[in-house]
Amino acid sequence: MLRTPTGGAGSGTATAGDRLVSIGTVLNQLRDEFPEVTISKIRFLEAEGLVEPRRTASGYRKFGPQDVERLAQILRMQRDHYLPLKVIREHLDALARGEQVSLPAPGRRGELIDGPWEQDGERPTAVRIGRAELIAAAEVTETELAEWESYGLIAEVPGGGYDAEAVTVARLVADLGRFGLEPRHLRGVKAAADREAGLLEQMVAPLRRHRNPQTRAHAEATAKELAELSVRLHAAFVQTALGIRLP
Repeated sequence: MLRTPTGGAGSGTATAGDRLVSIGTVLNQLRDEFPEVTISKIRFLEAEGLVEPRRTASGYRKFGPQDVERLAQILRMQRDHYLPLKVIREHLDALARGEQVSLPAPGRRGELIDGPWEQDGERPTAVRIGRAELIAAAEVTETELAEWESYGLIAEVPGGGYDAEAVTVARLVADLGRFGLEPRHLRGVKAAADREAGLLEQMVAPLRRHRNPQTRAHAEATAKELAELSVRLHAAFVQTALGIRLP
């Protein structure tokens, strides 16, 4: 059973007794219990709408005690119960409404995580689909898929089949093709993504090799966070280069 939080995302007003602190101070307060937390992690949780610190006139983040407690609850649910952020947000919203929330037992990988887990408990096993399923889901032809495979844009995973993300790739490649971008034009994009993934993998590899299952679970959460930040950075680079701003 979780303790009802005294505040949540969106609690933008402080009481007279609140002492607002910087993100660096918050980091120091959390690190006693969560030694692997980083400033980028806190910023990521803010970007996901899970916590909303106040801002000074100069734009600096200021956190109150309620924000720090909320962050600690989020990190505990990730560490102890392996919950994805969407489920954590739902739990916190329910607690804010005064409802009781039941969680999987600490250290137990329940059905609320992002996908089934392998038997060794180290990494989540990606959902696999067959070739016919991929073609149907992406609404492409066998000829198109074969061509994209020949250029390395889509490939079967070891053991056969495709991961679910292949559907997204296929749809995007098809959409770009309507603007005249051919598979040969996209090989450089794929190569750059592979290099970037290799760099991020190096950062989380030590955590993935750790004997502690909680640390290995943290590695997966860290890899996901790094991937999302990397995608946002890539989008910002492209928008800056083109001189446009997307909504």
